[in-house]
Amino acid sequence: MKAVILALFLLFALSLQAQTKPTVAEAEQFMKQAETRLNDLAVKGSQATWVQSNFITVDTEALAADAIDEATAATTELAEQSRRFDGLQMPPDLARKFKLLRLTLTAPAPKDPALRREMTQIGTSLEGDYGRGKYCRTPNDCLDITAIERIMSESRNPDELKDLWVGWHAIAPPMRQRYARFVALSNQGAREMGFKDVGAMWRSNYDMSPEEFSADLERLWQQVRPLYLSLHTYVRARLVQKYGPNVVSPDGPIRADLLGNPWAQEWGNIFPLLGLPQSNQDYDLSALLKAKNVDAKGMVKYGEGFFTSLGFEPLPGTFWERSLFTKPADRDVVCHASAWDIDNQDDLRIKMCIQVRGEDFVTIHHELGHNFYQRAYKNEPPLFESGANDGFHEAIGDAIALAITPEYLNKVGLLEKVPAGSNDVPELLKQALDRVAFLPFGLLIDQWRWKVFSGEITPANYNQAWWDMRLKYEGIAPPVKRSEADFDPAAKYHVAANVPYTRYFLAGILEFQFYRALCRESGYKGPLNRCTFYGSKAAGAKFNKMLEMGQSKPWPDALEALTGERQIDAGALLEYFAPLKQWLDEQNKGQKVGW
Repeated sequence: MKAVILALFLLFALSLQAQTKPTVAEAEQFMKQAETRLNDLAVKGSQATWVQSNFITVDTEALAADAIDEATAATTELAEQSRRFDGLQMPPDLARKFKLLRLTLTAPAPKDPALRREMTQIGTSLEGDYGRGKYCRTPNDCLDITAIERIMSESRNPDELKDLWVGWHAIAPPMRQRYARFVALSNQGAREMGFKDVGAMWRSNYDMSPEEFSADLERLWQQVRPLYLSLHTYVRARLVQKYGPNVVSPDGPIRADLLGNPWAQEWGNIFPLLGLPQSNQDYDLSALLKAKNVDAKGMVKYGEGFFTSLGFEPLPGTFWERSLFTKPADRDVVCHASAWDIDNQDDLRIKMCIQVRGEDFVTIHHELGHNFYQRAYKNEPPLFESGANDGFHEAIGDAIALAITPEYLNKVGLLEKVPAGSNDVPELLKQALDRVAFLPFGLLIDQWRWKVFSGEITPANYNQAWWDMRLKYEGIAPPVKRSEADFDPAAKYHVAANVPYTRYFLAGILEFQFYRALCRESGYKGPLNRCTFYGSKAAGAKFNKMLEMGQSKPWPDALEALTGERQIDAGALLEYFAPLKQWLDEQNKGQKVGW
């Protein structure tokens, strides 16, 4: 009798399980509702954070925190509910949406509403602290980051540079305790969603396992490291000539304040110190812009013109009405350049404190790359409205910026005639000072942060580990002794604002792959570094084919659509800089390579 009862019970249990097992139709319905809800909250959040970034007050921070908290709560809830469909065989597109839903948040929050709220408030306060940050040399001489960047790009006084560097980095120590709490809370959220920690969650967003992605990054770094070492060796020797061995070690790391900006992440501003003779190819883009009386909005018009020359539609009228182009005189704003897609359709904007200079002209082309990408994939479902991976999003505008050649500047009327010289080294060196010098910086920020998330780096050694990594990857050292009373990572916007950074390293390699493919499609023949595909509708059509895919397919599919390749590879970058590498190695004979 007992056996019969047990059998009946098992049959009932199996019947009940069959009745409750989810179906593909239910999964599709769940996802449709989830995407609608997330899209509505994304628009609300974009509006709130736009205001917060442009009017930094206690009230706007609170409003932004509310919007972020609501979106975080909804995403966390939906990600948890989506687990009901684990193991269900779904069509590939639907399965991809479920995967991406769980990877939506860069700051996964705990389920506990009070903890979630605490985390979002900390996040907005950290970004607000950065945006308000100033260094006051005297009570009447307070400098924000825009002013500090400008002075450090031009000053050749090592004492002044040291003072500015120390002054800016002093904004960060008050963030340290809150940052550690933010890490703990977001890690709790990541674990509740089934990830080891936030770093593992971030690394899961590349259509491969976290371990495979880490190995791929190391492969790419080893490809480009010899070129970086050659550049570092050459620059260090020239800085020794400029400042003397008491300021710059002839065989050690380079002081972080001497390389042209507060973070030593791009070195282009020190090009005049490197002793190259004037080339008949040489020109000063900043001077060209000023000679034409180009203002901030006019610079953006040039950027738009590049994309329209490829066949893209002009930016909407609201872009020109709603963007922030210059720093207001009456309030604090987050001046870090960014591109915005407020409604996931056509409300595109940029936010920049534009200065009329070559550096900002290039940055504008980069930011507009985001906007044109955003509009290209606007017809995809909400969860596919993103770059193939985040490195793609950064690389789009950078590939356009590579095509800012003398030929391009001549075609748009900024340069009277194209220089006829055959020596490419000065221009290649300028490019390398920004693009090659940036690569280890682009890599190390998340290498540091992933170890923070995993617990390998603890709050007790945040700063020491930061400088150990900067030394390891970049050969850079602080201008003054640092301690754990400092918190130098948070003097960089992306750390304070919790923006993943490996995307910029990937973009620094992808941009050359994109650029080479676009040059080939335009029919260009010749040295890669002299190509511009401005005006090529054929290149634009192929470009758009990749852009409109968004994140609907694994990124190798998107890469293949433009380049014919399925692996991120530094071969195009090394081809571009090959003449420079040969020249640098000749200049470096007898010098110690490395530090």
